Amino acid sequence: MNKKQNELFGTDPLGKLLRSQAIPASIGILVMSIYGIVDTIFVGHWVGSLGIGAITVVMPITFLISSIGMAIGVGGASIISRAFGENNDAKAYQSFGNQVILTLSLSIFFVILGIFFQESILDAFGGKGDILQPASEYFSIVLYGVPFLAWAMMSNNVIRAEGYPREAMLTLVVPAVVNIVLDPIFIIGFDMGIEGAAWATTLSYIASATYTTWFFTRGKSQMKLTAKCIQPNFAIIQEIGAIGSVTLARQGTISVLSIVLNNSLFVHGGEVALSSYGIINRVMMFANFPVLGITQGFVPILGYNHGAKLFQRVKDLITLSIKSASFIALGIFALIMAFTPQLVSIFTNETSLLAQAVPALRKVFLATPLIAVNLIGSAYFQAIGKARPALLLTLSKQGFFLIPLILLLPMYFGLDGVWYAFPIADVGAALITYWYLKRETAKIKVA
Repeated sequence: MNKKQNELFGTDPLGKLLRSQAIPASIGILVMSIYGIVDTIFVGHWVGSLGIGAITVVMPITFLISSIGMAIGVGGASIISRAFGENNDAKAYQSFGNQVILTLSLSIFFVILGIFFQESILDAFGGKGDILQPASEYFSIVLYGVPFLAWAMMSNNVIRAEGYPREAMLTLVVPAVVNIVLDPIFIIGFDMGIEGAAWATTLSYIASATYTTWFFTRGKSQMKLTAKCIQPNFAIIQEIGAIGSVTLARQGTISVLSIVLNNSLFVHGGEVALSSYGIINRVMMFANFPVLGITQGFVPILGYNHGAKLFQRVKDLITLSIKSASFIALGIFALIMAFTPQLVSIFTNETSLLAQAVPALRKVFLATPLIAVNLIGSAYFQAIGKARPALLLTLSKQGFFLIPLILLLPMYFGLDGVWYAFPIADVGAALITYWYLKRETAKIKVA
């Protein structure tokens, strides 16, 4: 391991470190978000609103399966960051070896389950009515790319833990660029419709996995994958599972949310409401990229400093990250409220979809400035290896507020109840996180 690369986490100014980590992470997420937008634009204009609905149904399923890799990556990266802070390289290498085996075996197992239970899974996630057929076509192709996506998600976290934010950024940029290039070729040039979009997505996942494999074998990575490293270490696996379960629980909750949300949208607004949320979801991914980038950049810096017992830097980093992310989120909120019609019209020219999606987008984003508190608060506990509070805060928005509100509010307010559930959940999650984080950080003793 190149010690100079990660020792900077404990010595350089926090603002400089946060920028060096957050900017590449933000760019990677931005490019991925642009890919999602471009993909939806091509599907919306050349396949139609049913195509957008099909992607809205399928994506939570594929990300649920691939989130196994993300969970293993987050859990292992937390161990790696703290191990480097403690000068315990052997533990870092063994964590990586166990991550590799876990990611490959589990992702392939769940893909096999997805193949055998495809119809039931699509139905549960809202693949009903006219949306079922295109959703089935899309899912049957994208599913084969999921193990590659899981590998890339795991690798992204490890690369950032090693101290290479630019290289980690490329794990997101590579698939986005590949997808953007292939979408018009397959959807328009070859006239493959929704199947073309699926093949473009699948090949982009393979491209990302290929890049990360090259990084570990021929690039700057100093990770060692020896026979000893890949031997199961149950203490490390347990720690990866405990910390990573927070990410898996979050994605699992998001998938449950997708089931509840998609079915509620279909009942109260039909295919148009489901397609409207597909647009909103794409805008949400794009709009939140700077806050997500700061959150990702924050984690390895905090993990190293906590492992090195530099607790004043830990407290200062929390404050700096929340203030920076909240300020940016406020600017995003202002832009979305000012340019909502223009944003929605990028995706579709169908009058019925425009009429519903524009007001819905404004309602969903009402509490955007508060999202930074919840994201950084839950990431803090993951970074220091405290799984229980991390799980509580991670589940607070979707599990404790959003799902119950989506079930309850439409009974009184119809489709509007679904949209207003989002800002109410943002407020509730921010309040819980603020209280919990303030209480826990007060216990940190600074020498």
